[in-house]
Amino acid sequence: MPRVAIARKSAPANRSRPLLTPPLPAARPEAVGLSPRRLTILSDCLRREIDKGTVPGGVMMIARRGRVAYFEAHGRQDPAGSTPMSRDSLFRIMSMTKPIVSIGLMMLVEEGRLLLNDPVSKFIPEFRDQKVGAERDGILHLEPLVREVTIQDLLRHTSGIVYDTRGDTLIHRLYAKAGVRSRSITNAELAAIVAGLPLICQPGTEFHYSFSTDIIGRVIEVVAGKTLGAFLVERILAPLQMTETAFYATDAQRGRLAQPFPADPWTGTRVALYDMLEQPALESGGGGLVSTAADYARFCQMLLNGGTLGSVRIIGRKTLELMTSDHLGPGVRIVTPVIAPGYGFGLGFAVRVERGMAPTPGSAGQYAWHGVAGTTFWIDPAEDMFAIFLSQAPGQLGHMSPMVRALAYAALVN
Repeated sequence: MPRVAIARKSAPANRSRPLLTPPLPAARPEAVGLSPRRLTILSDCLRREIDKGTVPGGVMMIARRGRVAYFEAHGRQDPAGSTPMSRDSLFRIMSMTKPIVSIGLMMLVEEGRLLLNDPVSKFIPEFRDQKVGAERDGILHLEPLVREVTIQDLLRHTSGIVYDTRGDTLIHRLYAKAGVRSRSITNAELAAIVAGLPLICQPGTEFHYSFSTDIIGRVIEVVAGKTLGAFLVERILAPLQMTETAFYATDAQRGRLAQPFPADPWTGTRVALYDMLEQPALESGGGGLVSTAADYARFCQMLLNGGTLGSVRIIGRKTLELMTSDHLGPGVRIVTPVIAPGYGFGLGFAVRVERGMAPTPGSAGQYAWHGVAGTTFWIDPAEDMFAIFLSQAPGQLGHMSPMVRALAYAALVN
């Protein structure tokens, strides 16, 4: 039976973290309604994809009813070496940072330190007097705002902010020229750059996946009066004993860093991911954390428990319900195609609104997100279940994510 590992590396003293990450309790698959034979099919599939060269390796965890029933590592940790993938390998989780930072922001809302309908300019003055860019005949025309960008807009990606890599409009090109991808600028500097660029639409009208959560990170810094990293450690990571989640890896963790193929196996395009050992000036709320499956599992179990893990409460039950409800509705046009059919978007998560339509099994009320480097997770309250898949294969996320989700649900038997 798969076992749950205890983290074997201590956290550096300057992160003020406990020395060990206690494991979530383990269970035999059949004790929590999962078929051992069907989980073997999942393992066989992962090995087959690795043998085909789809991904270098990966780590998969499935937990149900509060216990981990499947936790396996397959393939190589680094395709340039022979070290096998390990259950405690570290990954760039990229946009799986967003749910953690969104929870952090909502903790401040619960303290009455800001409101969802507050304008962002209340905390970052550069967001005052923004303009909307309307492209006509190859020329960008600047138009006034109908209303300002709010905190809720940032959380649900209806701010009019974009990612430079998610389109080829004149506005996307302005982002690319502005240096928004630099890890050597601070959160405050990134926020100022983004605030100085035109919005792609009127706030609240369209869903554009974007730097919005990076701006949330800066709002947290302003409200809390400390860096985003310090806030996350104090309020989320240390209380949940997520001892190996941070904005960079330490030298002691060097031997456990998961790496991608140097070139995409399908297109031949060079794969360039950031160096996990480099301590960046930018603590990216939208995609900067590195983590392990065991660490992220503690975050997932806290969410599945309604905001608590053990004796620690991170977020209120009703606040979490609000976050995991659809905040788009029929009035918001979904422009960036990162949400599957059958899903809306809440405050930091994609939210399944119906059982049908989607290309994978699941329950209404399921919520999830992924990371562009090849990671994904989902939480299904109706099944009392969560699952995590971690790999470093950017071009194959769209293939691996639905595959592991389908096979994990196929293992449910009661």
